[in-house]
Amino acid sequence: MTLYIDPPTWPGHGRLWSHLVSDVSYAELHAFADALGVPRRAFERDHYDLPAHRYADAVSAGALEVSSREVVRLLHGAGLRRRKGAAGAAPGAQPRSS
Repeated sequence: MTLYIDPPTWPGHGRLWSHLVSDVSYAELHAFADALGVPRRAFERDHYDLPAHRYADAVSAGALEVSSREVVRLLHGAGLRRRKGAAGAAPGAQPRSS
């Protein structure tokens, strides 16, 4: 199980946020987030939004630190990227096969 997280540089609601993603499946992502105690409401389309104070928790649990560009590249490469406003697969869907 490999998950990835970008630095907490995304502002919102008076905080800075990171994006937690999987390059395998949404099921893997949800399982990792569940183990961290991250509520499902933090899931947005193809990633979890984690506040800056949870960044170290995710890394300690095994998430690999990558750039924000790398997060997007990993999602595209796995067929898991869901753009805002675009029709996509249902939550929990498996990636497309190559």
